[in-house]
Amino acid sequence: MHKHLLAAVAATSLAIPALAHADHHEDPVSGMADRALDGDTIAWDFVEGITTEVGPRQPGTPAEARGRAWAMDWLNARGFANVADEPFPMQTWVRGEEEARVTAPFAQGMHITALGNTASTGPEGIEAEVVYFPSYADLVAAPEGSLAGKIAFISHDMRPTQDGSGYGFAGPARWTGPGVAASKGAVATVIRSIGTENHRTPHTGGTSFPDGVEPTPAGALSNPDADNLERMFARAQGRPVTMHLTLTPQFLGETMSGNVVGEITGTDPSLPPVLVACHLDSWDLGTGAIDDAAGCGIVSAAALNVAEAGQPLRTIRVLMAGAEETGLWGSEAYSAAHIDEPIAVGLESDFGADRIWRFESNFRESNPDLHARLAQAIARFGVANSTNVATGGADINISRDQGGAIIDLQQDGTRYFELHHTPDDTLDKIDPAQLRQNVAVWTQVVGLLANEPGDILGE
Repeated sequence: MHKHLLAAVAATSLAIPALAHADHHEDPVSGMADRALDGDTIAWDFVEGITTEVGPRQPGTPAEARGRAWAMDWLNARGFANVADEPFPMQTWVRGEEEARVTAPFAQGMHITALGNTASTGPEGIEAEVVYFPSYADLVAAPEGSLAGKIAFISHDMRPTQDGSGYGFAGPARWTGPGVAASKGAVATVIRSIGTENHRTPHTGGTSFPDGVEPTPAGALSNPDADNLERMFARAQGRPVTMHLTLTPQFLGETMSGNVVGEITGTDPSLPPVLVACHLDSWDLGTGAIDDAAGCGIVSAAALNVAEAGQPLRTIRVLMAGAEETGLWGSEAYSAAHIDEPIAVGLESDFGADRIWRFESNFRESNPDLHARLAQAIARFGVANSTNVATGGADINISRDQGGAIIDLQQDGTRYFELHHTPDDTLDKIDPAQLRQNVAVWTQVVGLLANEPGDILGE
């Protein structure tokens, strides 16, 4: 059996059904999970619908509001109870004109996109000498004041990984790099996109500035353009490399966003619910298919499948969080509003739509029986057990704030950062067979959790 499971993890999604149906299950939830693997269309319907009829859903904008209205209509049409839009205020940033040109010694244009929460160069742009930092650590080591009047260029070497760990290595260049550069006097920052593909599709994403440091213009170059800029430094042989940068984003001030919620009602309202989460907003460059319409489709399909198998013991609450991309506004607002309402267990889908390959919980030691039952139930879908402690997705702050049970259903992230935060985040990048595998695994896990009478965390 172990040999078959290892093969399933490595094989394509087309090999999954034979393994999944090797065991025959009589309980309704397992049967629904098996059927989802072969024929679920609910998740695809959600992703296709919202990306086609709404498209990009920038946090705090009218487009995000249209996305919430669309999602509520979709949930209501499929019989979810207590569907609501829970509004919250946020500070909203939108992009404007974007242009980068090397002016010397090798004049040519480059593909760039602004990073969220950064400042404008003004319509006339700025021109300055570029200082090259091969890594984030090199920038941190630069002397204070050494970048006065300069543009910082931060590179890195992000590699594709199944577990997405390359993001943790490369991410600081975006997350805090512009703030570090500004604190050392830089007038602007450009970074190599936090991504693993070699297309001229720059990756956006949010950044931050330390207290007391005024935001400066910052953008991400596509990987081929970052490669080219590195070669320019090598060939310049000490001559200054200069760049003209035009980025004109705007801060709109306070606008409204919201969290969309809906429920499959359980038979015992005294039991804390199972929280299944995703985020409904997206960056504006693509249509937000993998990040994170797919996640919303997956968790909603799983909830509906469990309901079709029979009314569960616990309520299943779907949380489609708003404004995740620009600062986890929705996750924080939901936790603040509901912190006194216990959650039995929280889990989120927000890493694309490729196959789930690993199961993690934070109760492997405190509730080993439940952890083992869950792991065994999804092994037939090619999902491996793990000793890693689950920490949860970005939008289940409430589970972390309550110190509650958390599950991570880890998706294959090998190609995720080819698409993440780019114009290529579109419906055609989703593999329907892998999407169905996600729904099958989620149906099985959520079904077991929703019908578990005891304390999930086991403490």
